[in-house]
Order: sequence, then structure tokens, then C-alpha cells
Amino acid sequence: MENLISEGLSLMVYGMGFVFVFLTLLVFVTNFMSKLVVKFEPAPQPKAAPQRVATAAVAQGGNDELVAVMSAAVHKYRS
Repeated sequence: MENLISEGLSLMVYGMGFVFVFLTLLVFVTNFMSKLVVKFEPAPQPKAAPQRVATAAVAQGGNDELVAVMSAAVHKYRS
């Protein structure tokens, strides 16, 4: 009976040690890969600001009714 408990405890220690080593290795590899991706990632391209449709329609001498309809749609969507 004493031998069985001893084997169980040693197996528990080896198992917990293996899991600890594996998780520690996983953390280091994940951090390394994160730094590697950031290093070789292309620089982000600046995005052009979207042009407001209603303002563009008014600037081009657009239709007042179109602006009113669009404003009502935006108001209904936001509420």
C-alpha cells in the first residue's frame, strides 16, 4: 500500500511539472511570435475620411428634398 501511494505522488509531481514547463514554454513562444509579427507587419495605411453625402450634395447645388430625406433617415436610424 505504501508503494502505491508513493508511485501516485511521484506521478502527480511529474505530471504537474510537465504541465508547468509546457505552459511556461507556451507563454514564451507566444510572446516571441507576437514580437515577430509586429516586427514584420507592414505599416498600416492611412484611410481616407469618408465624405458626407449630404454635405457633398449641398456643395454641388444638390436637391433640398434629397438632403431632407437623408436627414430624416439618419435621425430615424439613430433613434
